[in-house]
Amino acid sequence: MRKLFAILLALAMLLSMTSFAIAEEPITVTVFRGDPGDQPTDDNKIYKMIEEEFGIKFEIEFLAGDLDETLGTKIAGEDYPDLFDGGNSAEKLINAGALIDLLPYISEEKTPNLYNHIKDLLPQLVNEDGELFIIPNYGINYNAQIQMACNGPAFFIQKQVLAWDNYPTIKTLDQYFDLIERFIAANPTNKDGVPYTGFAILCEDWRHFCLINPVQHLMGRPNDGEVVINVNSGNWETEVFITKDYAKPYYKKLNEEFKKGLISRDTFVMNYDQYIAALSSGTILGMFDQTWDFGSATAALETAGMYENTFCALPLVYDEHYGYGVIEEQYLNGAVPNKDRGFGISVNCEYPERMINLFENLLSDRWQKILQWGIEGEDYYVENGRMLMTQEQYNNRNDASWKMRNTAATIWESSPKKQGTQDDGNAWAPADQSENYFNLMSDYDKAFLSAYGYLKPADFFNAPCELAPYGEAWQIDKTPIQLDYNDFNAIQDKWLPIIIMSADDAEFEANWAAFQAEIAPCATVYEEYMQEEVLKLVEQATK
Repeated sequence: MRKLFAILLALAMLLSMTSFAIAEEPITVTVFRGDPGDQPTDDNKIYKMIEEEFGIKFEIEFLAGDLDETLGTKIAGEDYPDLFDGGNSAEKLINAGALIDLLPYISEEKTPNLYNHIKDLLPQLVNEDGELFIIPNYGINYNAQIQMACNGPAFFIQKQVLAWDNYPTIKTLDQYFDLIERFIAANPTNKDGVPYTGFAILCEDWRHFCLINPVQHLMGRPNDGEVVINVNSGNWETEVFITKDYAKPYYKKLNEEFKKGLISRDTFVMNYDQYIAALSSGTILGMFDQTWDFGSATAALETAGMYENTFCALPLVYDEHYGYGVIEEQYLNGAVPNKDRGFGISVNCEYPERMINLFENLLSDRWQKILQWGIEGEDYYVENGRMLMTQEQYNNRNDASWKMRNTAATIWESSPKKQGTQDDGNAWAPADQSENYFNLMSDYDKAFLSAYGYLKPADFFNAPCELAPYGEAWQIDKTPIQLDYNDFNAIQDKWLPIIIMSADDAEFEANWAAFQAEIAPCATVYEEYMQEEVLKLVEQATK
């Protein structure tokens, strides 16, 4: 009997070992990122660590071309990678049934890191059927939100332009363009004789928010996409701003700047790579954008030591003479979970449990430090409990070639992550660590901020407001009115460049009138839909 028991025990142990070996068999995970990017090097140290610990290698495909067309092709052929980041069109993947519901794989017992990461946010993250297809890749803070800089939308201007005018306080649209005009009049070219461009506008694909979104901010609201919402009345009135009188002055101002030569005709046909190259050259003086959208250009300028050509974010509003009274800017919002943005697991993935297990482990404190800070002793050091960096270590993080060898940025950017502060008070992000931020800032940037009496770029802005109960309205799924929404965007993409390039006032007025007539039907559908959805979200959040 004892012999039989021993045999059974040995067999059980063998089966257990065999099962474990199969579960941890090395695999190659296919990945799609809905953004352009560069392949990591084969000897990348963080990816090597992931491979050694989890038996996982990545085969990464980056976006090349139009996002919606690319996703449409993949959906039509059901050509789904294991990990699928659909960028700003992830709803297409969700509605096509390309992604699995993650909630059946997440529990307090089996995946405590993921469970605790999202448990308090589930009411606003799940759909009407209680499903969750993507865990937000950004916007979930631990302990405290840190606001060192404006990471979202703003009007940007090269620091050298502000320095040239003795560091003026620029609060309004007219002040902004007046300064750029005066700078170019005095400095038409850079030191190499290359002409400056006053203002650039990125119009390509989903990034056309650079063309469309500024009006809401000029009217004193944070980012709700293409609508303005009255958060003070209690009724949450929601309106499409492009059809309202207060949109027209912005495009009229751009038309004036175009006729003065400060805006190039080429800007309306630039793709994203060309736009980043132009910003990286240091010859673009200003633009409306979101900080994260041109981070590679900022890194390129800093690596080249062109700190004076990096950009300062400004929270502009309309001047009083436009007739809307004194507007108080409110660009910064409370922490916003990046709903439906990041990696989903496709229905074609043969090992969803291992992908969930990967996310679970990468969300541990140990791996978050590795992904965000690197390797202690190589990429940072600890002194008196504080995670710190030398100047060289900090500079490395802005070096594109160094990052390709030493970070897992592609996976980290689309995966769930911790933001805010660690339990011991250290920041999760190196750039949010106060000692790093101030002590390792370039001498140029230290002097620039000191000239304003500021300690951080966020000091140019009002403090973040409380996040509205609906979140931010740009996150609302538009697919129930997809055809009308497509028309709404396409008409703006067609007409707004034409309006900005109008030859004279009469042509501007005619073009604006034609634009308003054409967009009115789909704008009405969109406005009514958004009003209904905002009210639903408010009701859901306040139950």
